[in-house]
Amino acid sequence: MKPPSPVKNSKSERKYGFYGRLSSEFPSQVLVDVTEVCNLACMHCPHSEFRMSEHYSAATLEPELNIKLVDEVQRCGQKFTQHIRYASNGEPLTHKYIFEMIEYAVRNSGVKVSLTTNGKILNEKRADKLLSTGIDVVDISIDAFTPETYAKIRVGGDLCITRNNVLNLIAQSKQTRAKTKVVVSYVEQPQNRAETKDFETFWKDNGADYVVIRRLHSCSGAKAELARQRRERNEKKIRRPCLYPWERIVLNARGELAYCPSDWVHGSVIADFRRTTIYSTWHSEFYQRLRKAHLTNDFTNQEFCRKCPDWEATRWPSEGRSYANMIEEFRELK
Repeated sequence: MKPPSPVKNSKSERKYGFYGRLSSEFPSQVLVDVTEVCNLACMHCPHSEFRMSEHYSAATLEPELNIKLVDEVQRCGQKFTQHIRYASNGEPLTHKYIFEMIEYAVRNSGVKVSLTTNGKILNEKRADKLLSTGIDVVDISIDAFTPETYAKIRVGGDLCITRNNVLNLIAQSKQTRAKTKVVVSYVEQPQNRAETKDFETFWKDNGADYVVIRRLHSCSGAKAELARQRRERNEKKIRRPCLYPWERIVLNARGELAYCPSDWVHGSVIADFRRTTIYSTWHSEFYQRLRKAHLTNDFTNQEFCRKCPDWEATRWPSEGRSYANMIEEFRELK
């Protein structure tokens, strides 16, 4: 069956639907959320509230489900999936089998593999193990240039330790001629806005392959004050579709497939991955209804999306550069 043509907004020339890297056949991004456990309490992240809520169980992903996911990407995602991204509602490096899971993905998926980490425990030994997996991209979230700002934003961390860990990773990668690209990222917010240029300059000068500056969002409404501010800004705007239902799928730490990567209340869960597949879920009636709700701006039966104020924070391929563009460029490198 031929997928529907993307919806085009003639006024803004924006497109919504499957086009470019976005495929109706299989998600272009497959996120593996390996653990709910975290070793920091970042001010822009809901983890502190999440950890005290009914939704938290300190879950960690079963390695067998990682194998199942990787094998399916190899089987169904070769022409469609950009990368498998290991991230978390926690810190991925705290998972007991994270290196084995990443190595299995690198060797067997046939697509790019990336990791997002806060870098706190990425010491020399772990950096060596990580590089030995052959991982394609390591993205370290830092969010500050000065130790004082870092201590305010990434509560429980020490910029001197994290910075040295990242500099060491860059040095090890270059010394061993690893294929791994080292990315540093930064959520721009009022507390660090004055440091953005210094942050970019420092990491570019010190060998990072890419510096990502992210926009602050409310984590699908989980950060209540940020959500209130965003709703106020959006009051007079016409809501447009969120990118995620056309781009990605998430395997969470409990072994469930979900459609939103910033879901802290299990409101976007679709099915138990133990009893289904990514392919069948991506093609399911549920996803069809979800996409239709976004295209028609009718969220009567999509409560989680209806309450989310972050729709404008996602960037469609026709709307400029995004994280996906960086991954595409890394894919094109020989």
